[in-house]
Amino acid sequence: MLLRLDQRDTRPLHEQVASAIRRAITDGECRPGDRLPSARDLSLALDVNVNTVLRGLRSLRDEGLLEFRRGRGVTVADGADQRSGLLDQVQALVAEAARLGYSRTDLIEMIRGIS
Repeated sequence: MLLRLDQRDTRPLHEQVASAIRRAITDGECRPGDRLPSARDLSLALDVNVNTVLRGLRSLRDEGLLEFRRGRGVTVADGADQRSGLLDQVQALVAEAARLGYSRTDLIEMIRGIS
């Protein structure tokens, strides 16, 4: 699992850690039943404190994306890969934009204009 944090992101680090893992699950890099690296290994890879990683992991557990089990460590929960409908929503948005006569480039420019 290759996780990276965006140095320009101003959110708290534990939220960034949770987002990086959430994205890995959504992208299929981590599948239900997969065991995550230890919090210590993740903290070394991301160059953040282990307590920051643990806080991010706990928030994902509270969302139902991860399971903590003694002797097994932290694993991706069953159905976690289906909890994010973002890709479905993006595909629907692209289809609706096309139906209305907007290109993908037009759609990207609209999104850029929101921020």
